[in-house]
Amino acid sequence: MSEKRKILLIGYGNPARADDGLGPALAEEIESKNISDVTVEADYQLTIEDSAQVAEYDVVVFADASVNCSEPFSFEPLTAREGESFSSHSVEPAEVMALAENLFKSKAKGFILAIRGYEFDRFGEGLSKKAKVNLQKALDFIESLFVKGDCLCRTANM
Repeated sequence: MSEKRKILLIGYGNPARADDGLGPALAEEIESKNISDVTVEADYQLTIEDSAQVAEYDVVVFADASVNCSEPFSFEPLTAREGESFSSHSVEPAEVMALAENLFKSKAKGFILAIRGYEFDRFGEGLSKKAKVNLQKALDFIESLFVKGDCLCRTANM
């Protein structure tokens, strides 16, 4: 039997910018499933403060919309990397992971779930039809990973 891992899913993006809301939409769907040992957060953007929370988990999945990932989504291991410039308002997932490691001695494994979106230039809530299809496929994939337990550790070695 595999050991239980504490998992954090952070869905980020702006739901008021059409498909940019894919990350928060995924987070909302996963949260409604009440999966054991999975904590879900959603926000407009990542900040340096997220590094403290990341350090409390074994596995962290950052979910965001993408204009150029393959359809319907991509899922990749994340390597911590310090940023070239500093801003307390918005940071990239790799920078959050680096801060968690450097400041809090985090050993969390990180992943990026990029969901293909299409409409980013219009203001207004609601995903495009194609983005909704991609969201459902990403949801099915990530829910399956979370329910299987130890599969995220194996995925990191792919």
